[in-house]
Amino acid sequence: MRARKRFGQHFLHDPAVIARIVAAIAPRPDEALVEIGPGPGALTGPLLAIMERLDVVEIDRDLAAALQRQFSGQPGLRMHLGDALGFDFAALARERGRKLRVIGNLPYNISTPLLFRLLEASDQIIDMHFMLQKEVVDRIVAPPGGRQYGRLGVMLAPRVRATKLLDIGPGAFRPPPRVWSALVRLEVLPDPPSWAGLPQFAAVVSAAFGQRRKTLRNALAGLLSAEQIAAAGIDPKARAETLAAGQFGELARAVAAAAPL
Repeated sequence: MRARKRFGQHFLHDPAVIARIVAAIAPRPDEALVEIGPGPGALTGPLLAIMERLDVVEIDRDLAAALQRQFSGQPGLRMHLGDALGFDFAALARERGRKLRVIGNLPYNISTPLLFRLLEASDQIIDMHFMLQKEVVDRIVAPPGGRQYGRLGVMLAPRVRATKLLDIGPGAFRPPPRVWSALVRLEVLPDPPSWAGLPQFAAVVSAAFGQRRKTLRNALAGLLSAEQIAAAGIDPKARAETLAAGQFGELARAVAAAAPL
């Protein structure tokens, strides 16, 4: 099967990398494993050899049909034809009667919106293992204070524990992408802080990093005064990249108290 640009497809083919990914996931036969974008089945085959059932979500009709032919002798394969951005992961968890483990080689052009989509169903997910653009993974796991630290990592931090597992070179894919990829593990935290669900949290983080060279006093001028920022225990002269996720949470609480959205 030829990769299609409109779906951002780069198919994994390196056996050594595939083996390392499966080992990192360490699936058990009775778990509810979901693969997003299985492509020609490089991971699907090894996983089906382990799992009693494997749900896969594939948007490409031709690839889906080819997979079903390829694994026609494997009764555990459950194909879901459609866009993962619109897929109801929570409903699948209810149907399976257990929380999901989600994996995938995600197209670069949908990786961020799909992560946020999955966060909406995080109470039905145990963990996620994704191959993403290396730059994106580095941003997700970056600590405060560095250039790579930003909105994506802060938004994920109260919901998941992120661990970078391995870097993957372009040659592991067909066609090879122009950039390196990386495998990241996102373990869903069982008790996210209450401010993680506040709409003000996303608003504060977006405003702070939208003008990241500005001080918080200036970047958040439309949301909080310097006095309100200081009352939350944060220096109004600080910049966004120096704050931990919990400090953004305190700012979100302050915005909610001052003018609920």
